[in-house]
Amino acid sequence: MDTNTLYLLTALFFGAIVGSFLNVVILRLPNKEESIVFPASHCPQCHTDLHWYENIPVLSYLALRGKCHHCKKHISLQYPVVELCMALLSTALVQQFGLSFETAGYFIFSAALLVIIWIDIHHQIIPDVISLPGIVIGFLFSFINPGVSWQSSLIGILVGGGVLYSIALLYFFWRKVDGMGGGDIKLLAMIGAFLGWQSLPFVIFASSLSGSIVGLLAMIKQKKGGQTRIPFGPFLSLAALGYLLYQKQIMGLYQLYLNYSFPS
Repeated sequence: MDTNTLYLLTALFFGAIVGSFLNVVILRLPNKEESIVFPASHCPQCHTDLHWYENIPVLSYLALRGKCHHCKKHISLQYPVVELCMALLSTALVQQFGLSFETAGYFIFSAALLVIIWIDIHHQIIPDVISLPGIVIGFLFSFINPGVSWQSSLIGILVGGGVLYSIALLYFFWRKVDGMGGGDIKLLAMIGAFLGWQSLPFVIFASSLSGSIVGLLAMIKQKKGGQTRIPFGPFLSLAALGYLLYQKQIMGLYQLYLNYSFPS
């Protein structure tokens, strides 16, 4: 086995373990009375502590056929999905950036986005305890990140937060209701901090487009018209992950569009 393959397999395994912990964070963080550290992992239905062999990422879910070994109640598919997603993200980061500070920083960023996606889906909130420290960490990360300068990160924070704040303010003046939560504003500022202001056009466009399509489908299904509400955080987060992993291809398509639209 060559060294690169060993690194990728290690990243896959480590990412799955972290994904298992992220499931705990997703479940407990919205409840201020719960700790993400104590007690140990347990069945959310019968609260029986899990043995080590019941807590192996992905494999335990498959071995138990998606049911608790003790109470036989269904285990949410979310658990193996989060573990698998973090494993794949970890592997993709090592493949793209190697063993570097970039990989470490973007690993933290990806884990935070994954938690935000699921918490926003379930509770329609984006915890400040993730986004606010994320803005600071993203800016500090820019001082050792060869791909994003501190100036680009700082502008990303200001523009990212400012754009959504302006849109939310205009919507409030127009409809007299809040159309976007403050959590989305802080999330885009965090994205700008980690990825720089250059990422924002794509992130805003991709998230708005995908969010609009899903929103229209939700309006048709729920039949609530303009009262239909869907969380926007997952769309921002997925767009940010897309830019992180496919930045070169996205910028290449953008340059191709400019060359085609404005030939020299």
